[in-house]
Amino acid sequence: MFSQGKPSSKNQFLEQTKAAREERALERKREKAASVIQAHVRGFVARQKLKNELRKSFDAVFQKIEEDEQPQLVPALEMNEVIQGFMFVLHQSDDKERFERLCRYIITSMDSNSLKYCYVAIALNKDYAVQWIQQLKKVLWQCCIFLNHLKPEVSRDTKSMMLYLHMLVTFTNTATWKILKEKSRESLKPAMNQLCNNVMGHLVTKGMYASLQKLLYKGLVRSKPTLKRAALLAVCNLSLRTLTAYQFSNNYMNLFLLHILSIPAFVYHLTNISPECVTFLMNHDILKKSLQLLSTEQNTRVIFNALEGSYALCLLANLINLANKDLESLSPNILDFVNVVTRLIESCQKYVVNKQSNLTHWHPILGWFAQTIDRGLHESLVYVKIQLQLLWSGSFVKMLFAGLFESLAATRSVEATPTTSQPSSPNRSTSTCSATPCSGLLKKAFERASSGRSNSVKYKRLGSPETTIVAMSCCLYETALATLRQMRLDILTGLCYQDIVLSNLWKFICSLGPGGGLKSFLDHLAITSKICTPELQILILFCDCATHLITILDDMEMYDQQKPFKLEELTAISAFLNQLVFKLVWNNLIDLKTNNSNYLLNSAHTLLMLLYKRDCRRPYTSPDHWLIKDIRVSNFMSDLEKGKKAAQVLMQRVPHIIPHKERVVLFRKNVAAEKNVLGLTESACASPQSTLITVHRSRIVEDGYQQLAILPPAALKGVIRVKFINEQGLDEAGIDQDGVFKEFLEETIKRVFNPSLNLFKVTSEQRLYPSPTSCIQENHLSLFEFVGKMLGKAVYEGIVVDVPFSSFFLTQVLGHQHSALYSSIDELPSLDPDLYRSLTYIKHYDGNIQDLDLTFSVDEDCMGQLVTHELIPGGKAVSVTNENKISYIHLMAHFRMHVQIHDQTAAFIRGFRSIVNPDWLTMFSTPELQRLISGDNSPVDLQDLRRHTKYFGGFHNNHRVINWLWDILEKDFSPEEHSLFLKFVTSCSKPPLLGFAHLEPPFSIRCVEVGDDQVC
Repeated sequence: MFSQGKPSSKNQFLEQTKAAREERALERKREKAASVIQAHVRGFVARQKLKNELRKSFDAVFQKIEEDEQPQLVPALEMNEVIQGFMFVLHQSDDKERFERLCRYIITSMDSNSLKYCYVAIALNKDYAVQWIQQLKKVLWQCCIFLNHLKPEVSRDTKSMMLYLHMLVTFTNTATWKILKEKSRESLKPAMNQLCNNVMGHLVTKGMYASLQKLLYKGLVRSKPTLKRAALLAVCNLSLRTLTAYQFSNNYMNLFLLHILSIPAFVYHLTNISPECVTFLMNHDILKKSLQLLSTEQNTRVIFNALEGSYALCLLANLINLANKDLESLSPNILDFVNVVTRLIESCQKYVVNKQSNLTHWHPILGWFAQTIDRGLHESLVYVKIQLQLLWSGSFVKMLFAGLFESLAATRSVEATPTTSQPSSPNRSTSTCSATPCSGLLKKAFERASSGRSNSVKYKRLGSPETTIVAMSCCLYETALATLRQMRLDILTGLCYQDIVLSNLWKFICSLGPGGGLKSFLDHLAITSKICTPELQILILFCDCATHLITILDDMEMYDQQKPFKLEELTAISAFLNQLVFKLVWNNLIDLKTNNSNYLLNSAHTLLMLLYKRDCRRPYTSPDHWLIKDIRVSNFMSDLEKGKKAAQVLMQRVPHIIPHKERVVLFRKNVAAEKNVLGLTESACASPQSTLITVHRSRIVEDGYQQLAILPPAALKGVIRVKFINEQGLDEAGIDQDGVFKEFLEETIKRVFNPSLNLFKVTSEQRLYPSPTSCIQENHLSLFEFVGKMLGKAVYEGIVVDVPFSSFFLTQVLGHQHSALYSSIDELPSLDPDLYRSLTYIKHYDGNIQDLDLTFSVDEDCMGQLVTHELIPGGKAVSVTNENKISYIHLMAHFRMHVQIHDQTAAFIRGFRSIVNPDWLTMFSTPELQRLISGDNSPVDLQDLRRHTKYFGGFHNNHRVINWLWDILEKDFSPEEHSLFLKFVTSCSKPPLLGFAHLEPPFSIRCVEVGDDQVC
């Protein structure tokens, strides 16, 4: 037992010893910690005591000054010690009022010319100069710090702000120092100026520009600016003094652009609040120096990377605003300006996106934007818009396109020169030349030669200096159109205003070569890998501007006034664009796989189709104008069948370049191919796809509707056989061959389109359109869908029916109203010419439109009851004014052609497209669709009918009876009677669109024996 307990006692002893040692070490730590805490506390107490003593000393000095009835200045050296102590203990929150008292005293001392009392005089004492300069820098930087926390909209903060700005302005320039105004001290000015520059350099290094930026942001970046004239003058002086002191070095110019000139609408607010500041900026050539700095791509990238996209846009807007103040002085630097503005706008594209997402925000200028926008900036963008709009104002456009106008003027002078100074032959007088007629051949040769000489002088070359200047301006505006998406209409309107650019741009394009310079553009495109070079931007901008203008022109402006283009010019423009689009695609000058991103093709195609549709509605060109003569139709159709991309793109985009007949043939091929896929060929007439219906003569529409409306589209596309029941209730006998079905179809269509049924109404030109009051018919929308199916079946089978539709209705059937360029007012004449004339009168009314007492509503007599429709919510209370009359015109036209008959039209189109593939209809214009439905209006070609007639029962083409028949038809029947004869034998009054070779079934004559005679 004893031997086992001994080791245990030893371990216990060791543990106790270790614990005691640790306790002593912990006690030493406690003592040391207590000493440290006591030292800190004593130090803190001592510092607080010292601070309190220094503050008391400061307060005592300033209290004595302020209590004196006539405050006296303290000697500068004494005040220097007070300030030194105060700056040592200065606390931002506790000593703000003391610091302001100090600043006011220092400013007061600067009004003294005594070396004893003036604060700046200490700098002249070499014993105190270095310490004083450090003190001044601390005081001025403390002013910048306090500026960061002020709110300019608060009255108290405004006073403090002006005090701090006064301090900064006073000690960054010697102009107000009275101590230097005596002649004996003029020698001190260089040193004092250097001192000010040194102080400014220190402040800028510490962040003075950032402090000024915060102040400007708080006071200007809001819906209503709060900074006053004096504050803006001070800020401008401070920022410009630094630049002049350091000779506008790149580093300081960068700071100025980043912190000052990028403030939203900065120049705009200066113009309205403190115009002197704008004068300062102009006197210092800020615009010129900014352009020089930003003219290199590297500097532009540095600036843009330091700014967010929105603030880069603000910098751009300020530069534009500044340039607009002195356009004449900008002329020598116009190329730098164009390059810089274009590059800044391009930089903003980095953050512009096409659609909304969780990472995007709405920007009032750029659209969907991949950056957040703070509230203040969002409120200021309305002013930024005003600045940007200067870029496409009349004066700016004239300046940027001065090269265009000068080039055209030079061209006109060159053209005029040969006619006035033509050298004459030394052996023949001028009068002899004019009196002696040239032979035709010689005259043509002379004209051709002189033409060649004039062309060599007249035509310009893409890539030459004069075309490059124009191209760069065009590139600027095209970049703006692509980037400033929410201002696109404003830009186009500005460029089209007063016809400053558009007509001259077309003349310039024509000066590039024959045919509108087409070869020049194609050659340029062939040798460049880029599809949007500046040279091509000339053409793109022309197309975009012309599209915008022609879209809003009414018929009177386009056809009667012929402004800005005469109809001959529109013909030339359309021919040029037709060839251009064809060549771009056919010659593989663009990547057809990505043609949607090809701006040149899209812009040219948009304008081309706009001109084509206007020509279809009201022709201004010759009938074959739109055909491409270089196309061999047989080869083109072969390429189309083989699936070649170029041919497919052309057929999708510009089907009008091949004859209408060929497109109808293609349409029929598409129908035949679909029938083959569905098993609906002629050999399948007896197949389950064949449908038999029974129709009473007195109930054609009702029986047809009940039996056919329930059939699926596939069944309607198949064979439909009709059995007529006559008035006596007996089956009608006859040889069908689909003729009976054709008769049923034509009679059905004739009855449903009869205005007496009130499904359709007629215009003043006897053209059909859906009736707005069709709702009085039970299930009227189902009837419209059925009518659409029946008309679609007629078109599908190639059966022509005499149904003349209004142009605006066919436009909706084709789906053209969904185009961004569609204008309801353009189609209105096809519905209501009187209303169109009234709306045109309103559009061109010069007086106060409110005198007409119009509102955004329309009254309609609906079956004897007056019904008021509002064009906009609350439209009855909204008056039509000169500002909103254009909206009223378009809303009125839209209401009449779309809103009133929306449901009826939608039901009809739904039925029609269930039978006819809408993609097939894209090959046809509105008039061509009407021809597809109703056939040609040309007279019946009896020779064509005879060539494609089939004979049965012993008859043949030279049979005596047959000759009598054709002879009678040709000599005794009038054209109207030919149509009646055709209707009698085929149930169709018009010939097939492709001729009688395509009449299904073929026209046939059978020999029938009646007694002993044979009759047809």
